[in-house]
Amino acid sequence: MNRYPPIAEHGMVGDLQTAALVASDGTVDWWCTPRFDSPSVFASLLDGERGGHCRLAAEYPDDDGMTVRQLYLSDTAVLVTRFMAPGGVGEVADFMVPDDSSTPTGVHQLLRVVRVVRGSLPFALSCQPRFDYGRAPHTLERPDEHSAVFRGPGTDLHLQSTDGVDFHEDGNDISARFTLSAGQAAAVVLTSTPGGHPAPPRPTLEEAADALETCRTFWLSWLRSCTYRGRWQDIVNRSAITLKLLTYAPTGAPIAAATMGLPEQIGGERNWDYRYTWVRDASLSVRALIDLGFHEEAHAFRRWLRERIETDRPPSADPLQIMYRIDGDPHLTEEILDHLEGYRGSRPVRAGNAAADQLQLDIYGEASDALIVGGDIGAIRGWHALGDVLDWLADHWDQPDEGIWETRGGRQDFTYSRLMTWVAFDRGVRAATRFSRPADTVRWTEARDAVFRQIVERGWHDKRQAFVQHYDTDVLDASLLLMPRVGFVSPRDPDWLSTLDAMGEELVSDSLVYRYDPTASPDGLRGSEGTFNLCSFFYVEALARSGRLDQAHHAFDKMLTYANHVGLFAEEIGPSGEQLGNFPQAFTHLALVTAAMALDEELEKARNRAGGWHP
Repeated sequence: MNRYPPIAEHGMVGDLQTAALVASDGTVDWWCTPRFDSPSVFASLLDGERGGHCRLAAEYPDDDGMTVRQLYLSDTAVLVTRFMAPGGVGEVADFMVPDDSSTPTGVHQLLRVVRVVRGSLPFALSCQPRFDYGRAPHTLERPDEHSAVFRGPGTDLHLQSTDGVDFHEDGNDISARFTLSAGQAAAVVLTSTPGGHPAPPRPTLEEAADALETCRTFWLSWLRSCTYRGRWQDIVNRSAITLKLLTYAPTGAPIAAATMGLPEQIGGERNWDYRYTWVRDASLSVRALIDLGFHEEAHAFRRWLRERIETDRPPSADPLQIMYRIDGDPHLTEEILDHLEGYRGSRPVRAGNAAADQLQLDIYGEASDALIVGGDIGAIRGWHALGDVLDWLADHWDQPDEGIWETRGGRQDFTYSRLMTWVAFDRGVRAATRFSRPADTVRWTEARDAVFRQIVERGWHDKRQAFVQHYDTDVLDASLLLMPRVGFVSPRDPDWLSTLDAMGEELVSDSLVYRYDPTASPDGLRGSEGTFNLCSFFYVEALARSGRLDQAHHAFDKMLTYANHVGLFAEEIGPSGEQLGNFPQAFTHLALVTAAMALDEELEKARNRAGGWHP
């Protein structure tokens, strides 16, 4: 087993309440259950010795020429790892049957179906769970030769197999070895339950096969709602499935990524916990979901967001936090897991996220846009709550904050934060007028116009001929690539084109885009980071809308080469083209979708103008 496989060497499976990562060598090295934000049972991705894993793979000497390939069954979340050796060809299919209901459950199954299609192959199983991020011991019980129960604090993990796979105790862990020939199959099932919950019945091969077909059918049926028919169908479908897998079905809340602690720089300290719902990230996903045709998912998140706005809070509290747990709990206390080595020595490993207490005023713009998108303002009570938020914002917009990138170097007057407060007031005024809703539109309009004037006067840097990161710097910031999308400026405005040129010269490296230059704008953290995939796709969209289609098309095609072998992206790209940061990241896949749709639309417009196609 590779102690720390590259971040990109993983696929993800999930059931819409939890998710697991499977490395391309057949190792489940990350799984938190019963929720995305629960403590882990497998976390060897963060500590190869203490984290725990479950490996199921063909067992061949390294010098025997075995080749391993990993893929998804087309348009599904069934992950297949294929082992091709001189003696035979076999595969392990990993999947979880989705539960799209609104009821949380403590019982989750990860199924691993093994089969051989040619010749004969030996397989080896090693199951070594480590509960509570590897902090808690467990006991082992053996009901029979095909079953084992690992009992941890509050959670049991049941390991069961079909006939032909006999388990052997290895201390408090389990191992097995078995051989299959062409046409033969077996299944290994991991079931997490609350402590003391009855064991599930041991599966038969037929039941495992039926479960695989149920999973496959779910995803194929779900994708039928997708209205995208553009040039990049496969990668857009994969991104849509990924966004769905990262959404907690009982509340409709998307998480930022399936993992925590994966570094933005190997050996560095920029290692965050992304298993929560950011108001910004999730709100921006609403437009993409609606544009793709997934209205139910968009409406579910908007219900979750309205509940956060309507929730009672202390009089001194801000109307919204920047992030919440997936059930809406605002408490995300950050702790350092000192006992974990961290991915390739990248420490500290953090669980929880102290950025939840930051002031980031931009979230009110993204939230307002999400609640009003598509001409639907929701319930009357929700409108009143949004009105209260905008009234509060009218009193508080003109103050420094921590900004979109959650810097820990002190508050500033960030231009992007001002931009999105402009969006909040603009959307509120439009909705109140269009739907004849009671609102202090005069005050909101005055605030909107004041923000606009301030951005133009103080966010614009004459010497740079560009909009800059905050009012006291000449540093550029890729978050401002959203200025045309939100309607603050025309995509062909000379001031915007000048800003785009400046970004291209300073932040762009062969289509890859840095968020900003941390050496020129200290963010309170040591070390560096890679280029930010979100920004790279925003750059494609901005180029396309600005009429620079050849450049946009080329940049998009190059960005797609950084996807991993199954079409997934982490947060960043490192100096050698490696994926860095938490994985897979919803924000990246959201931006990929919006870039693909924008580029498709502008390419079609260009063809129509050239007379090459007529509807």
